[in-house]
Amino acid sequence: MVLPSEDVRFLHDAEMGLGAWSWGDRIVWDYPHGYTDEDIGQAYKATMDAGITLVDTAEVYGSGRSERLLGGLMQTKGPQALVATKFLPLPWRLRQADMERALRGSLQRLQRERVDLYQIHGPFPPRSVEAWVEGLAEMKRKGLTRAIGVSNFNQDQTQRAYSVLAKYDIPLASNQVQYHLLDRRIEKNGLLARCQELGIRLIAYSPLAMGLLTGKYTPENPPPRARRRGAAGKLRELPPLLKLMIEIGQDHGGKSPAQIAINWVICKGALPIPGAKNLQQAETNAGAVGWRLTPEQLGALDDASDKFDT
Repeated sequence: MVLPSEDVRFLHDAEMGLGAWSWGDRIVWDYPHGYTDEDIGQAYKATMDAGITLVDTAEVYGSGRSERLLGGLMQTKGPQALVATKFLPLPWRLRQADMERALRGSLQRLQRERVDLYQIHGPFPPRSVEAWVEGLAEMKRKGLTRAIGVSNFNQDQTQRAYSVLAKYDIPLASNQVQYHLLDRRIEKNGLLARCQELGIRLIAYSPLAMGLLTGKYTPENPPPRARRRGAAGKLRELPPLLKLMIEIGQDHGGKSPAQIAINWVICKGALPIPGAKNLQQAETNAGAVGWRLTPEQLGALDDASDKFDT
């Protein structure tokens, strides 16, 4: 494994982060129904107080509202957040100048002079992987970001990004992809192992499968709105896995299925960034760190979840 440089060590030192996708998002997370900006503020404070300081956002989350909320919250007293955000090229922002303009817009909303991690949101055509990564390297050279990463890149795209940056002696800090007990494709296709070999931190978004692994949804009570699509089949198959998660949780002093799911990701060597819309969710997330599932429990969870991503 490649040892992390000082610029990216904060990612390797982090056990877990906080995902801010739901902050201001109306399409998937139905903001502000069921939670308010005050709830988000309480979730942020509880997360920081628990020593979880990495917050992942994006310019597209809530059309910039997530970044604005985070920027305001960071003005309060307390631990200082480490900020990761992302550039989405759409609609047709294809030049390096477009990326810089977007990053400067994010910095204005975040009330920061630089971010800790700047990521391309995906390998968007018609520009090549190499072109996008060259743009990210320029953002680092200009001092607008401490480290650079990618998101939703497959193994070939990740290797190409890594090779471009190696020419400039810049590490590829991270690749952020979906990873949880119901979607283990990156584990099975070699992406997770390759990232670990290259010293690239694998950031796992949606480690709770957008709520399915919390145990609060059933076929009769599915997730709301956009999250309902594709959930029905998985919810019918989930009871045996959830039963196992509850049993394992009892062995660890009453940990919840959500905490078991997050800890499973940590034990796999990835960095989970579960979301939190309120204080209760933040406290639940914080209870997933500081301990480890046993190898036998990991094996049992692997066996019980193996069918879901086939």
